[in-house]
Amino acid sequence: MSQHIARRLILWRYLIGLLVGALLLVGLVPVVLRAPGERPRQMVAERVAAPQTKAAAPAAPQPWVVGAAALPLRPDGFGVVRSTPPALMNRKLPTVDRLPPPASPMFQSTIALVPPEVLARSSWKPACPVNPGQLRYLTISFRGFDARAHTGEMLINADVAPKVVDVFKRLFAAGFPIEEMRITSETELKLAPTGDHNNTEGFICRPPDQGTNPAKSQAPLPAQAYGMAIDLNPFNNPFVSGDLVLPELASSYLARDWARPGMVVDGGPAVTAFESVGWQWGGRWPGPVSFMHFSSDGR
Repeated sequence: MSQHIARRLILWRYLIGLLVGALLLVGLVPVVLRAPGERPRQMVAERVAAPQTKAAAPAAPQPWVVGAAALPLRPDGFGVVRSTPPALMNRKLPTVDRLPPPASPMFQSTIALVPPEVLARSSWKPACPVNPGQLRYLTISFRGFDARAHTGEMLINADVAPKVVDVFKRLFAAGFPIEEMRITSETELKLAPTGDHNNTEGFICRPPDQGTNPAKSQAPLPAQAYGMAIDLNPFNNPFVSGDLVLPELASSYLARDWARPGMVVDGGPAVTAFESVGWQWGGRWPGPVSFMHFSSDGR
């Protein structure tokens, strides 16, 4: 009889061993084992630690892509004015180098007749009030919002080209930041408004839209159609007329007492530089006001 009990005890321990192994595999703790005739004893199996899933880092904000989203149109053909997106409240977008940066840390510039390939990608057409021979192609050093030197390009009237170069030489020396300086094509002028452009430029030949307002056909062409005006950092220095703000997302920059880089302020380096060559600032107009605009004749 004692041998029979011994065999049963061995069998019990064998079965219990199998059970313990199974429990250890699935990580169940604690396990209480009790063989016949034994006092209860507790065996604790260590739980196999599950691999910890690392919390995903918050996604980095995506850089703003200029011109990516068209705005719905107002009855007057401009885009609907909207609040300035947070990414553009204190705008410091990097400059994209379309021309090789200056080889020298000193200010660099050139004045030349307009090359045919440059004229072809501009807004000039035979109906414009100036012919290509009356324009000059400028390349100009400017400081980006990254404080680095970049090379910009501009079409301007031949009569004022040396003065314009002198203005931008002063701005370069003062470290006044400019985001972009390139020639706009006629195709770009016809695109739906996105309200976020910030291109500094001179000559733009944009005829009045007679289809929406026939009275505009009798209005004098703006000075930029003659290459006698410049818009400087338009987003940082918007145009405002009633409820219209251009660019349409630049409303934050109507707060002119909130000084931010690239803004044109009375008595600042931009106004001083243009006034030194006899040009006038649209920020002093009684209305509508154009903080971006400088011209040789006040238009």
